[in-house]
Amino acid sequence: MSAPARGREAAQGVGFAPGSTPGEGIRREWRRFTPTQRLLRFIVYLSVVMAVVVSIRTVEIIPEFLYDAPEQMRDLFERMWPMDLAHYRVGVHDALMETLHIATLGTLLSIVLALPLGLMAARNVTPIPVLNYVAKLLLVSSRSVNSLVWALLFIAVFGPGALAGMLAIAFRSIGFVGKLFGEACEEANRGSIEALKAAGAPWLSVLRYGYWPQVKPAFWALVLLRWDINVRESSVLGLVGAGGIGVALNTAMNLFQWERVAVVLLAIFTVVIIAEIIVTQIRKRLI
Repeated sequence: MSAPARGREAAQGVGFAPGSTPGEGIRREWRRFTPTQRLLRFIVYLSVVMAVVVSIRTVEIIPEFLYDAPEQMRDLFERMWPMDLAHYRVGVHDALMETLHIATLGTLLSIVLALPLGLMAARNVTPIPVLNYVAKLLLVSSRSVNSLVWALLFIAVFGPGALAGMLAIAFRSIGFVGKLFGEACEEANRGSIEALKAAGAPWLSVLRYGYWPQVKPAFWALVLLRWDINVRESSVLGLVGAGGIGVALNTAMNLFQWERVAVVLLAIFTVVIIAEIIVTQIRKRLI
């Protein structure tokens, strides 16, 4: 084999292109994803597009209703103005206060019921797999049912009114509070807890001095957040007869009293904003 031939063969062996000199390397193209990853991404994108197309065909959107939607909205806002502000003291204030009471009492009841379930769900606090699974099943069941469905169930048992709304808010909130509280317990630092156990501290003392100082910020944060959410949810429970300002909203809508509907919506919007401000200020002071 001649010298030029041996040189070309050596160049190909070390990664140089045929016919190139040793100083000229092969151009390598960098790709962010492997072929398998690109295929999986394409499958995901295709699945999303197919799901959107199937959903649109299933919903059966009527184009005629979409064409005059802006005109209908304009007509609706014109009927809402001017607002009947005098109706607030007569038919909105008491219902609004009832809504706040439903949200507050429902949140407090959910805390009482959720804390034991959260401790049972935490594997480091309750190292019994059967109890862990039962607690997690109850927490998932609570979150799986919407608050309106809970309200309908309790209305069938206790009749329409604020009691059904409060229980609906409470049972809906159990899963939220219990799950996050249990996760906060599982993420607690084991150092102080093991020290208390080694010193012979009873179980309640371990909870009080070992777990509670670590999970207290997360606990207050999730309680305040849940109360803020419950204020919003309790505003619509009256649409199914569970008390609160939703009853006033439903009555005004059924009677086509749109100027009163505007007052109710304004009251709900104002309360939600005020609740958000209060929760934010309390979190700054406690956490």
